[in-house]
Amino acid sequence: MGPEMRAAENSVPEKAPGAEPEAGMFRDVPAIQVTGDVAEKTTHEVVEEIPFALFINGRHAMTAMMSPENLEDFVIGYLFTEQIIRNVDEIESIRIEKNRISVLTTNLFKVVGPKKTILSGCGGSTSYIDTEKLPKIQSDLKISSRMIWDRMKSGLESDLHKKTGGIHVVVLADRNGIVAHAEDIGRHNAMDRVIGWGLRNGIDFSGTFTICSGRISSEMARKCLMANIPVVISRSATTTLAIDIAQKTGLTIVAFARGQKMMIYTNPERIEGSIIP
Repeated sequence: MGPEMRAAENSVPEKAPGAEPEAGMFRDVPAIQVTGDVAEKTTHEVVEEIPFALFINGRHAMTAMMSPENLEDFVIGYLFTEQIIRNVDEIESIRIEKNRISVLTTNLFKVVGPKKTILSGCGGSTSYIDTEKLPKIQSDLKISSRMIWDRMKSGLESDLHKKTGGIHVVVLADRNGIVAHAEDIGRHNAMDRVIGWGLRNGIDFSGTFTICSGRISSEMARKCLMANIPVVISRSATTTLAIDIAQKTGLTIVAFARGQKMMIYTNPERIEGSIIP
């Protein structure tokens, strides 16, 4: 791994769950608040949405609309889930200059491939992974419902969401607690961020599960499969394609996890006490 990459790692600390949101993640915007028949001028905290052009080995790979903090984790997670790298040692450098992110890998001829599938991420996004060739989950992880509720309560707390109402949260957890926490305007970006953090810190994803605030789409399922994360949980909904993919690959999908209730759609054996005789 190149010296620029190592410097980037040292500059991005783990974000603690519930920590005060960084100033660059939102901006006070003038607004008019109407209460009944009364209108008054005010300001309101609104999440930042910034375009970043990603260049891989000199070629433009995509332009992503993202929150502007902790970009290195996103880049690492994205490169890994798109199979551009197999591990962080294949990254020579990550350079961020204004709205441009430039990445060099050890294989300078490795670039994003020509096959595109439009995915259902916020704002629409593109993947180059053939969904017919997704890996199968290799894990013996089992977790309890109580563990899920505990991690959701502590992990999905977000001061930024309380301020703006416009951010997604994804946490990576294991049987011991919260491993990593990420926030972004796009839930798929936040997923890449926790995966990137896990790769940088040598996490064995087979012993983890992820909890997200937004919908479990086929894209979210695919990212879990690429990292070998066996369980994905959301307080929101899921989609039929995500369920179809999960059934074929061994991924456990849990949705509508709120108010001490949850819906387990696939591979329920990983949730203790969920098998009905």
